[in-house]
Amino acid sequence: MPAILRNPLALAGVAIAILVLLGTSLFRVPETQQAIIVRLGKPVSIVNRFDPRETFGNTGAGLAAKMPFVDSVIFVDKRIRDLDMPAQTVLSTDQLRLVVDAFARFRIVDPLRMYQTVGSEDRVADQLGRILASRLRNELGTQPFAALLSPERGQLMDDIQASVNLAAKRYGAEIVDVRIKRADLPTGAPLESAFERMRTARQQEALTIRAQGAKQAQIVRAEADAQAAQIYAQSFGRDPEFYAFYRAMQAYRNTFQDGGSVVLSPNNEFLREFEGRRGR
Repeated sequence: MPAILRNPLALAGVAIAILVLLGTSLFRVPETQQAIIVRLGKPVSIVNRFDPRETFGNTGAGLAAKMPFVDSVIFVDKRIRDLDMPAQTVLSTDQLRLVVDAFARFRIVDPLRMYQTVGSEDRVADQLGRILASRLRNELGTQPFAALLSPERGQLMDDIQASVNLAAKRYGAEIVDVRIKRADLPTGAPLESAFERMRTARQQEALTIRAQGAKQAQIVRAEADAQAAQIYAQSFGRDPEFYAFYRAMQAYRNTFQDGGSVVLSPNNEFLREFEGRRGR
């Protein structure tokens, strides 16, 4: 029997060495993580890489092997992460200074590129935060304040997301969503000044609309009067006696509808239609 088998201390040392070797050779990758195996500073493989087609529970998660004392493991989250942006000050096209509070959501889809470019998820978040802040200022600065309060804002956010995504690919990330939580005018004197400018602009717009409406009303009335005159002329030409009778009835109605008394001589031209056609 070998001497090592007769020595309990030696057996314990061998068992501990085997456990240490196994402990440094195997590691567990959770479902929500992807692991980069780095050998002497150089990435050699990726375990449980992100795949948009995979389903939870059917991935490459579980136990994985690495070279002990030589390889190290860097875990990268596969889940969607939040990116809260500090409030940004934006000047709209209608010269309103706005305080915009936005957020984004992203995930790492290429851990190898992330490791080679910035090295960690936190640095990716920092880089994306700077890019998103710049894109927000550039895009929102080309829009009026009303566009941020209308359904057009959804399309604007989609454009910003697509623009930031082009830059995010350089860091192995993907922007899932970009949204504005709040877009307000600064409080205090700037807010009151903005309200006054908005009030003045709306008053000028109302005056313009009223002037255009009055002009259009005059045109419509003139066209209606011309058409009425044409109809009267046609009617007079077809039956002058009926036209004269109709006009006289209109005059009587306008004169006597409010009551009162009118004193005229019996031979007055105004009362001719009262006499009928017997005297003609």
